[in-house]
Amino acid sequence: MMSKRFQGKVVIVTASTQGIGYSIAQRLGLEGASVVISSRKQENVDEATEKLKGQGIQVLGLVCHVSNAQQRKDLIYNSLEKFGKIDVIVSNAAVNPMAGKNTVTIMETQESILDKMWEVNVKAPVLLTKEAAPHLKKGSSIIFISSISAYNQPLPWAMYAVTKTALLGLTKKKVILSSSLLKRFGTTEDIAAAVAFLASDDASYITGETLVVAGGTPSRL
Repeated sequence: MMSKRFQGKVVIVTASTQGIGYSIAQRLGLEGASVVISSRKQENVDEATEKLKGQGIQVLGLVCHVSNAQQRKDLIYNSLEKFGKIDVIVSNAAVNPMAGKNTVTIMETQESILDKMWEVNVKAPVLLTKEAAPHLKKGSSIIFISSISAYNQPLPWAMYAVTKTALLGLTKKKVILSSSLLKRFGTTEDIAAAVAFLASDDASYITGETLVVAGGTPSRL
């Protein structure tokens, strides 16, 4: 039986209608949290909201592009309007325009792509945290998924250090698996479990750390 570490807590998870974000919202919701999920597309929000409600999770679904200043403010305002407080923010939204392209070095990356990655992956999470800060009490949790460093995730695109596998050939997949001590690809649930730990009181004496969820794959950050 799943524990209820987040009973009475309110959690915001950005980019949370699919993939890692959805699994995080689902895990925290099943542990008792009221969750606020978001996506750039209304249809995705509606679909994910209904799925979570069907599992008995109290959920508020909102449209939010994290690089849009007004939508970030609305995310915070509507969360407070609905639930009255914010206990945890999981900054999961990110982009990787280079996924699936042959160009892999930073020196070959176009300036427009670097600008987009900066806006969404770095600037937006900081500004969201800044806007939420006045409403957070001491001890609230703020988690950046980039800091968890999720490797070997079977997702359609790569996020930060997440290794894209959906479009990789069999040979490349074997190479990746050969570097993993557990000899399997990670799942979104693996990342959700790590987030649930870091956001809970069980991790109350952990701060400013990078948690590598990689199945034993060697990593250097």
